[in-house]
Amino acid sequence: MTTKLKRIVIRIFYYLVLCSLSFVFLYPFITMIVTSFMSDADLINITVKWIPEGLRWSNYKIAIQQLSYKRYLLNSLFISTVGTIGHVLSCSFVGYGFARYQFRLKGLAFAIVILSMLVPIQTIIFPLYMQYSKMGWLDTYLPLLVPTFLGYGLNGAFFIFLFRQFFLGLPKEMEEAARIDGCGALRTFFKIMLPISKSSILVATVLSFVWHWNDYFEPNVYITSLAKQVLPSRLPGLYALLNTEEAMDLVMEEGGFTFNNAMLMAGTFLVILPVLIVYAFLQKKFMEGVERSGLTGM
Repeated sequence: MTTKLKRIVIRIFYYLVLCSLSFVFLYPFITMIVTSFMSDADLINITVKWIPEGLRWSNYKIAIQQLSYKRYLLNSLFISTVGTIGHVLSCSFVGYGFARYQFRLKGLAFAIVILSMLVPIQTIIFPLYMQYSKMGWLDTYLPLLVPTFLGYGLNGAFFIFLFRQFFLGLPKEMEEAARIDGCGALRTFFKIMLPISKSSILVATVLSFVWHWNDYFEPNVYITSLAKQVLPSRLPGLYALLNTEEAMDLVMEEGGFTFNNAMLMAGTFLVILPVLIVYAFLQKKFMEGVERSGLTGM
């Protein structure tokens, strides 16, 4: 067997492995999308697996109505956007301090940061709930947003670690040159160091937005008003509707229908759609940012 033929065989083997692994990860999404377009007849027809006999777009229309999609979409966008801004500003600042400055008990402080990353939020949710209750923050977005501006919040410790790794890889001569030009510590950070950390900022932005969007636990703990709920919190209502007797006779303005799994899949796809759009536009830059942020060189 020639060397060229060996390379072709090896490449074919790699592609087969990659396609197999890709299908494992993509299978739930493909099933969700295909099912969301099925009619009642398709759902009960065992011969219909991947290709519905017709695309039933009304499933999405009904799912949008049942989710009150626009209203709760704005709530989720607000929390995810503001929380992401808070994480980028505060965690980059704290990470820079850990990377560049020496102070007493620095090692202990960073160990506490790492510990907060390892401890699940469910283990400390009760004292947090009591604290926010005394502060009058319950049934508001403050427990979800204020900690992000203090270097904590949802997985804030990870972003501190991310920025610390990036700033450790930069030459200290940059700050020395800035000090010679008369820049103070804050001006050096905001005018020089932060702008050149675009790769880490992009990674933190994408991850923080996705994690805030998908967060189901904390919003349901702190928020009790129906009008302030986030979009993922609406999915259990769809599932409950699917399993009630009233769903069998539910009537909409455009006519009667039976609420089924296809509409549930349509609602699920609508919930994750904004995240898919964000990642589709930023996928290439996100992967480049991961390579440049220092995570691959740990």
